Amino acid sequence: MSRTPPLVWGLLAAGVVGVSSAGAILSHVDSVPPLMRASWRLQITVLMLLPFAIWQYRQMEITEKRKLTEKKTVLILAGSGIALAAHFGTWVTSLDHTSLAHSLLFVTSHPIIIVIGTAIFVRKPHSLETAGALVGLVGAGITLLDAKDSGDVTLWGDFLAFAGAITVVGYIVAGRILREWMPVFVYAVPVTLLGGILLIPFSILMGESTSAVGWVESDLLGWFILLAFLAGIVGHTGLNACLRWLRPLTVSFAVTLEPIIGAFIGWFFFDEDIPQKWTWLGGLILIFGIMLVIKGGAEHGMDSSDK
Repeated sequence: MSRTPPLVWGLLAAGVVGVSSAGAILSHVDSVPPLMRASWRLQITVLMLLPFAIWQYRQMEITEKRKLTEKKTVLILAGSGIALAAHFGTWVTSLDHTSLAHSLLFVTSHPIIIVIGTAIFVRKPHSLETAGALVGLVGAGITLLDAKDSGDVTLWGDFLAFAGAITVVGYIVAGRILREWMPVFVYAVPVTLLGGILLIPFSILMGESTSAVGWVESDLLGWFILLAFLAGIVGHTGLNACLRWLRPLTVSFAVTLEPIIGAFIGWFFFDEDIPQKWTWLGGLILIFGIMLVIKGGAEHGMDSSDK
């Protein structure tokens, strides 16, 4: 195996910081209602990703281009867009109802959701996956103890963030199916665009008065551009690029640090409160549980490849 270039580790660090910054910035621009805030984020991300998607589309084979219009592909893309809209809608709303640290901890717990779904519908989980899910649930329960003593932490806000973890699973599963042959940006652009569009009518139904494309003339435009660049380009694109040199397990482990790094960014740059003791204890246990789940999934994959 060739040696990993040193710059890749820097790219990995930048990617993790990039995705970790999203919660802090979205929490900072809370003068924009949450559903429209989420829509703006997705709309601007589409504009940034579009040139890359066009370039990748031109490189695709004719047979792959034809598959883009097949009914199965369109339905999976639509389902992924719906899941992404639900994910961002619930998660961004949670930022207005609980602490940044709690929101990040619960929204990044989706590996545990995947294990539970896998156990019910697909296969018996690896022992590490089962142990990790149980450890993670214990950790999540411990963090809720801060809801009694902190006005920033609420069960409703934590529930919304957890709903964000549940709904993002649909986006992840759809991506795993289509990314076997579809380039990453060609997949991301229509899904992200649909997610951003779907959030607009729900924003209107919820009585949010902000314009659907109000970001064009908003005083907060700079923050939303920074958000889309850091989380979308540096973050997700950077992490995808790292997979060329690093094992998926390494990248996945690094991403589990998002709640810690995101909470630090919020505290250092945006005066967010420092997490309380039960959040620290339970959060670290939850993150450890997620790591066990990821490791167990990797072990299962290696076991399956040997059969």
